[in-house]
Amino acid sequence: MRTTRLKRSTAALGTAVALVSATLAAGAVTAPAANASPGARHGQPRDLEAYGTAVAAARAAKAGIDWRDCPADWNLPAPIQCGHVTVPLDYAKPYGKQITLTVDRIGNTGTKAQRQGALIYNPGGPGGSGLRFPARVTGKNPIWAKTAEAYDFVGFDPRGVGKSTPISCVDPQEFVKAPKMDPVPDSEADKRAQRKLAREYAEGCAERSGEMLPHMTTPNTARDLDVIRAALGEKKLNYLGVSYGTYLGAVYGTLFPGHVRRMVVDSVVNPSREKIWYQANLDQDVAFETRWKDWQDWVAENDATYHLGDTRAEVQAQWLKLRATAKKAPIGGVVGPAELLSFFQSAPYYDSAWASVASVFSAYAGGDTQALVDAAAPDLSDTAGNASSENGNAVYTAVECADAKWPTDWKTWDRDNTRLHRDHPFLTWSNAWMNLPCATWPTKQRTPVDVRSGKGLPPVLIVQSERDAATPYEGAVELHQRFRGSRLVTERDAGSHGVTGLTNPCVNDRVDAYLLTGEVDRRDVTCAPHATPKP
Repeated sequence: MRTTRLKRSTAALGTAVALVSATLAAGAVTAPAANASPGARHGQPRDLEAYGTAVAAARAAKAGIDWRDCPADWNLPAPIQCGHVTVPLDYAKPYGKQITLTVDRIGNTGTKAQRQGALIYNPGGPGGSGLRFPARVTGKNPIWAKTAEAYDFVGFDPRGVGKSTPISCVDPQEFVKAPKMDPVPDSEADKRAQRKLAREYAEGCAERSGEMLPHMTTPNTARDLDVIRAALGEKKLNYLGVSYGTYLGAVYGTLFPGHVRRMVVDSVVNPSREKIWYQANLDQDVAFETRWKDWQDWVAENDATYHLGDTRAEVQAQWLKLRATAKKAPIGGVVGPAELLSFFQSAPYYDSAWASVASVFSAYAGGDTQALVDAAAPDLSDTAGNASSENGNAVYTAVECADAKWPTDWKTWDRDNTRLHRDHPFLTWSNAWMNLPCATWPTKQRTPVDVRSGKGLPPVLIVQSERDAATPYEGAVELHQRFRGSRLVTERDAGSHGVTGLTNPCVNDRVDAYLLTGEVDRRDVTCAPHATPKP
């Protein structure tokens, strides 16, 4: 499921403070008896993992974090500090092989009396880095100013990601080579070729990262989150999760309900076992088509600026013309249909991309080919960026493939995506090829956690836009029903992915109030949409 970040797929895919205080209270870190697993009643064999998590958390609480200035080339200048937390690769073997998680922080901007602890952030993915989170403070982001007075802002790279112990599935320079195959197949031969590439990608993951793959799961990342909490000296977790980060939060809240203090989840992955992850991706294809049309309507309304047509149909005709041109002969030799989609899909993701994508499209239609090449073609010279993109895609694939059982019968994939593509052609086949490695995944695929409220879970604040493409609205409703006492804040008639980072006082004030006081509205709230982008 494409969440939060855009995925630039591989050739195999066809186309996204205060110093640490005292250790935790004894009850929070004492290793439980094996039959006392907080997750056992949720249908998962977690006895050993629960024990292992408690062992790792107690160890981390004792060790703390050795905070230092971040390396200069990380672009995380002081007063942001960086450190490391050690966690078991396999929580069933807490004394076995260990891996490293990189964390960073910036202290609260208010007084010592105002401080309420650490707020830990995950931006989604799976595969996204959270290390830029403290920069919201150094950048003086006004949306977060009140929260920053009370909280240290803490980011981290999840297991497998970036500055933590990373995984890889293919050489990064191969990953970004272009043009790639058109994701929309013209023939059975095209489908066979894409299936071969997906299978080879899965094999590459096993060859390059085989030891890590069985343990690249959301429950393990949730356990990592609990160990980070302990290393920070926090008795309970304050958490902000966006996109896939909402599913991480939902799993954490299920496994460790008594360890949650405050939790905000924004743009929610549907946590139903029946949705994770195969059906969730099919649902996403439908939602992307809806939001793609919303963007086309906006472009048509602003035809005086963009000159791409004054109706949705005319804008769509221009898109199909551009796509056909790129299919016949890649633009600039490197921008084919797959690269076009990688660039244009940012518009249905984020309102903030509406104007920039439309401007590039308009420039091309006016004869400026280079503008499109500059925007959509990969930069082979950006070795660090390419490595980051490849790593993000590897983690995305590894987590989703390991989290749940996927269909292994190609007939199922072919039937479902052929049917969806008829009415929802924008993303369907691209999404299918991106996820197809899960059909031949080389390690065990698990049963997803049955996300539910548990004893001690406080009210959770859920924030969602109605027309979100990446995480359809139904996911927020589902989590709201599963987490008793939660409150749902809906941004009506809006569809940008990631609501808490946008300027909308109706949303921003409620997030502040919740994080600062723990209070939620007596009932769910519907907010008017944030301002429509201007051309």
